[in-house]
Amino acid sequence: MIRQLLLSETDFRAEDATRAHSGAFVLLAEEFPTVTVWPVTLDGHENVLKLDAQQWRAPGFDPFDWDERVFTADAAGSLAGHDLALHITGSPREALAATALEVLTRYQGLIGRRNATSAGPLFDAILARHLALHDLSKPLVLADYRHALDTWQWVLRLAPHADLALQTAALFHDVERLLSEADARVEHHAPDYQAFKDAHAARGADVACALLSDVGMDKATIERVRWLIGRHERPEGDMSLTLLNDADALSFFSLNASGFARYFPLEHTRRKVTYTLGRLRPNQRWRLARVRLAPQVRRLLEEAVGAITLPSTQQESA
Repeated sequence: MIRQLLLSETDFRAEDATRAHSGAFVLLAEEFPTVTVWPVTLDGHENVLKLDAQQWRAPGFDPFDWDERVFTADAAGSLAGHDLALHITGSPREALAATALEVLTRYQGLIGRRNATSAGPLFDAILARHLALHDLSKPLVLADYRHALDTWQWVLRLAPHADLALQTAALFHDVERLLSEADARVEHHAPDYQAFKDAHAARGADVACALLSDVGMDKATIERVRWLIGRHERPEGDMSLTLLNDADALSFFSLNASGFARYFPLEHTRRKVTYTLGRLRPNQRWRLARVRLAPQVRRLLEEAVGAITLPSTQQESA
């Protein structure tokens, strides 16, 4: 788990600590309240991963290129019983907090933030049941697992007091893919994309609820989870469903889009970007400016947005 973010003293002056309650540092603290941000000290840290912010901010950089380094470091630390600390170096002071925000957003699935509703043994059992479903030796299944955790974390960023049903639906919303697309994706062959996604949601709702009955969840909450997953591809008036769609869409752009663009043909990637943007409420699109996008994905996103130009990415205007 990521518990600390370390910032090099050359980039983070001592007096900056007194300013941590202003500007971008406020947003960093609000978005990631369980991560401690400190000027770098390696004392007592058993698992530190050094990340060069100049690479992150470089034109043409694809965050996909960092993924295995970070996920592997976290897995190795977990086996040894150590949390992961990210040590960010090489970022200009004026862009430091914003760069840290982008990096933590990319890897927030490793933070494992919870709230009062998900802090107890029931959610421990839900997480364990969810993990047990996934054969992480399969690349597509591993990607789905990471996306599930990331969507859950987006839910908690958007709604810190999210209830048990919404958090569980975020974890299990794509569970149907374990049956239909564990070894190869087929969605780009669907003649009617919305119909394909609706069927995926309906089947996933049934699968998830059959599993949740084994972990001691009450019937009313299970039925609420069923309703949310079964409709998660269509934003509606229900606020929890809207939040689930926002979280799923944001996770696609912040984590999945780079790998999606590498796997699928350009035209299907373009369709997916447009479809996913349509699921995200306009009042949440500002968050896309704080996500590090691969260049190809950014171009397709700006094309989908049309006349509205997204704010510059961090390497262009901090």
